[in-house]
Amino acid sequence: MRQSFPYNRVLVTGGSGFLGKRVVHALRQAGVKDIFAPSRKEYDLTEQSKIRQLMADLKPDLIIHLAAVVGGIGANRENPGQFFYDNLIMGTMLMDEARKVDVDKFVAVGTVCAYPKVVPVPFKEEDLWNGYPEETNAPYGLAKKMLLVQAQAYRQQYGYNAIYLMPVNLYGPGDNFDPASSHVIPAMIRNFVEAKQNNEKHVVVWGDGSPTREFLYVDDCAQGIVMAAEKYNLSEPVNLGSGFEISIKDLSELIGRLTGFEGEIIWDKTKPNGQPRRKLDTSRAKKYFGFEAQTNFEMGLKEVIDWYLSLAKMASR
Repeated sequence: MRQSFPYNRVLVTGGSGFLGKRVVHALRQAGVKDIFAPSRKEYDLTEQSKIRQLMADLKPDLIIHLAAVVGGIGANRENPGQFFYDNLIMGTMLMDEARKVDVDKFVAVGTVCAYPKVVPVPFKEEDLWNGYPEETNAPYGLAKKMLLVQAQAYRQQYGYNAIYLMPVNLYGPGDNFDPASSHVIPAMIRNFVEAKQNNEKHVVVWGDGSPTREFLYVDDCAQGIVMAAEKYNLSEPVNLGSGFEISIKDLSELIGRLTGFEGEIIWDKTKPNGQPRRKLDTSRAKKYFGFEAQTNFEMGLKEVIDWYLSLAKMASR
C-alpha cells in the first residue's frame, strides 16, 4: 500500500504549462489537496518582491520549479540573452527565498541541454561537467545548470533539501506547435500534416538527419518528478529519460508514415544539427526512486498526432 505523499502544500511553478499540467495531475493522483500553479501575471518570478509575496501568500512546504523560457534551436539562437537571464534569475531567487522561509524541499527541474556537446553515450550524471554544452542552447542549458550548483551549495552550507532532475526531450498531447518556438517533434508533425493537406511533394527538415535524440512522454516525466519529490533527498543530479534513442532521419520517416505523408524529405544542411547524440543513462532514477518510463514511443507519437489533428479540425470549423 502506498504511503501518503509527505507534503501538503505544493507550489508548481510553470504549472499551467505543457509539463506543469501533468505534474499537477500526478500530484492530485498522489493525494495532494493543496496544489498551487499561479501564472506569471500573478507572480512574476523574475522580480524578487513578487517571489517574496508568493511565499507569504501560499506558504508551500514543497516547490517543484518548472517555470522556464524555452524553445527549439531557432528560438535559442535568436534569444540567447533572454533565455539565459530569465531562467537563471527565476531559479536563483526562487530557491533562495524558499530556503529563507524554510520551505521543506525544492525540486529543481533542469534540462538535458546542460550536458556537454560531446559526451559518451549514454549520458551519465557524472559526465555533466566534462565539457561545454552545444552552442545553440548553451545559454539556456547553463542557466538551468546553475540550479544544480546552487542546490548543492545550499545543501552544504544550510542543510537545505534541494534536488536536481534532468529530463530529456519531452513530447505528448498539448505540446507547443508554434513554428517560431516548437521543438522537433511538434515542428515535424505540423510540417508533415500541412504538407499532406496541401498536397505538397516534399517537406524540408533542418540539418542532415544524423543526430540522435531520446524522447520521454510527458506523463511519464511528470510521474518521475513526483516520485523524486516524494522519495529522493540526495545532492547528486538525476536523469529522467526513456532509454530509447532514434535518429532525426528515422524520426522524420516515422512521423511521415504516421501522418500519411508520401512525398520526399529534403534535408537543409545549411541549418544546424544541434547536439550529435542524446541518450541518457536512467539507472540512477530507477535505483533511488523506482522510476522507469512506461510509454511506447510509436504509440505516444500516434497520440500526439491524433491530438494535433483534432485540434486542427476544430480550428477549421
